[in-house]
Amino acid sequence: MSHPLFTIIAVILLLSTQAIPQSYGAEIRDRIFDEELGRWLTTQEIGKEVVYLTEDEALKLLLPQSKTIQAESRKITPEQKSCIERRIGWKFPETSFEFFIGETDGTIDGYTSIQNTIGKYRPMTYMVGITPSGKVSQVEMLIYRESRGADIRKPRFMYQYKGKQSDDPIRINRDIINITGATMSVRSASAGVKRALVLTEELYLNPQGTPCGAIEHKKKTSRGFFNRLFGN
Repeated sequence: MSHPLFTIIAVILLLSTQAIPQSYGAEIRDRIFDEELGRWLTTQEIGKEVVYLTEDEALKLLLPQSKTIQAESRKITPEQKSCIERRIGWKFPETSFEFFIGETDGTIDGYTSIQNTIGKYRPMTYMVGITPSGKVSQVEMLIYRESRGADIRKPRFMYQYKGKQSDDPIRINRDIINITGATMSVRSASAGVKRALVLTEELYLNPQGTPCGAIEHKKKTSRGFFNRLFGN
């Protein structure tokens, strides 16, 4: 027979383990400390997601004159990805991107690219409008998921990207005025705009005349030569 004291201890241990939610460990791991605020973010702040525009609403703003808008999903090769990463100065995990091409009577009005880049803690979703000449026409925030820095979506900030081209520097406090409390989001948006410009140039505007396009064209030409040589 077991000792009564051991039985009591066993019951206490059992009750204590049942009293702790199974998600407790996960909640601890998911906690985020904001150094600027000097405190842990609340669950509501971490899970905050504000939808400012739907995809269709953004397209009406970015391609207002287009009679037709064609959606395309474009994949990039590993070689293109590496080259694009060198051009923009940072690495990214995506290998495919969503584009929209606006046309009117057979003439392209512009391009838009959906970008998802990490702000301070979570990704934000926005669309970058680009003219047929490769300049930013407009940037619109669709979904913002951070507890601070939502002012980044305002026209007075986004207007700073207007006219930027793929080779233009987009640096905080030099080319783009920062927003207090949203430095990481500003940096992230700037990186996304740069990527959208380079992707559009590489995939649509001058696919064989760009640094990455030339690599891809050379690879295809070489493959075609050997195929002809060996009759494949």
